[in-house]
Amino acid sequence: MNFSVIIPARYASNRLPAKLLKDIYGKPLIQLTYENALKSAAAQVIIATDDKRIKQVAEGFGAKVCMTSSAHTSGTSRIAEVLNELDIADDEIIVNVQGDEPMLDPLVINQVADNLHKSQMQMATLCELVADKEQYLDPNCVKVVFNKLGKALYFSRAPIPFFRDEQAFDLALCYKHIGIYAYRSKFIKHYLTMDSCRLEQVEKLEQLTVLNEGFDIHVQSACGNTGFGVDTQADLDKVLAALAPSSNKG
Repeated sequence: MNFSVIIPARYASNRLPAKLLKDIYGKPLIQLTYENALKSAAAQVIIATDDKRIKQVAEGFGAKVCMTSSAHTSGTSRIAEVLNELDIADDEIIVNVQGDEPMLDPLVINQVADNLHKSQMQMATLCELVADKEQYLDPNCVKVVFNKLGKALYFSRAPIPFFRDEQAFDLALCYKHIGIYAYRSKFIKHYLTMDSCRLEQVEKLEQLTVLNEGFDIHVQSACGNTGFGVDTQADLDKVLAALAPSSNKG
């Protein structure tokens, strides 16, 4: 099974401007994401960006970079431009790794690609157990429910599943969606022909249009560390704390 990793890397960010270029102990954040992807079994890793500053930095640490339009509204549409530009085969498995995931275990990247290959569903993604009730109630934490076959039933910012009897609350049933996707090149191009459904518009979750169109998304618990996605300064501080060089005093 061959697959490629494409990392959408947008410069603009409302909550943390230029976050992909933030310094993590001598390396820009995007470089850590790229280096982890290189450790996976991917045949190639490509950074897709709309900004010359990211391109310059990425090429400086040896990355393959594809410049894309600044008009894209999602990482998926940015990836589609790369597929057309590089003439990637329709049956090629593509793993979409978010640029702001500097702690993603390479085994997790392999896992989502392998799950797509074995499940024969149109997309694959991952999840992990919600940490606590506060996270379960947090609208910034996207939750997912799926059946025993690993088929996604729904994604939501709302607390799902909802426990009608509060005393029945069970974190073992609550899963946080991890924003990594695998799909075939042909399906990405088809996705761009879909009209955004009302559910996507209200939840601001593009995968809901895929479900609304009748396609299946495979979901499984991540087999390794996923770390922290960086959307805010607080997220960046958590990454810095987790990756802090150990002290060898004494």
